[in-house]
Amino acid sequence: MIRVLLADDQALLRAGFRMLLEASADICVVGEAANGGTAVAMAAELRPDVVLMDLRMPEVDGLTATKRISADSRLSKVRVVVLTTFDDDEHVFGALRAGASGFLVKDVEPEELLQAVRVVARGDALLAPSVTRSLIAAFTARDPGPGNGPAAPPRAGAAPPPGLASLTDREREVVALVAAGLSNDEIAARLVVSPLTAKTHVSRAMVKLAARDRAQLVVLAYAHGLAAPSS
Repeated sequence: MIRVLLADDQALLRAGFRMLLEASADICVVGEAANGGTAVAMAAELRPDVVLMDLRMPEVDGLTATKRISADSRLSKVRVVVLTTFDDDEHVFGALRAGASGFLVKDVEPEELLQAVRVVARGDALLAPSVTRSLIAAFTARDPGPGNGPAAPPRAGAAPPPGLASLTDREREVVALVAAGLSNDEIAARLVVSPLTAKTHVSRAMVKLAARDRAQLVVLAYAHGLAAPSS
């Protein structure tokens, strides 16, 4: 059973998510939080597998809450999926740095939400395709100077991770496919290998690049020239 904590200041939205999630036999909602501070406290108490975290909440926002959860070694197995809207894309960089394992837009289809929870719960990470496109576009265009919102991830030219040079050609190829938004199954089909082999390549690349999850792997791929945005 996948245990989910809902963090959103809108009670009606939480109720809708709860109804949808609990209609699935393999998912249960263990708690609801109306602000980030409560979400952090409940995560520490309940140890959910996944937290669905709204970014804009009163008192303590979702970005701060995500950072606190990710920084707590006791909660290393708790994964945060940020719920965002197109207007919130500017916060994606900050949430990535804070340790979010994935992003979903709030108008996500019901089946996509359920699948996202399952993907993150099993240790993978995800970026909704629409958010990925926005992330890539913003990453290549963003001015990281003062006054431009949350700091962007490292740009090309930043100090590379120590393990970058040790990536094999196949691992570099796999990282580029992850950055393009492909799942392990899609990577396996593209490279004509088994899903397990694809997952192994992804996992080894993450270890070498010290990426916490696939979301950070995407950032590192664009920051250090392992992938290039499509024109």
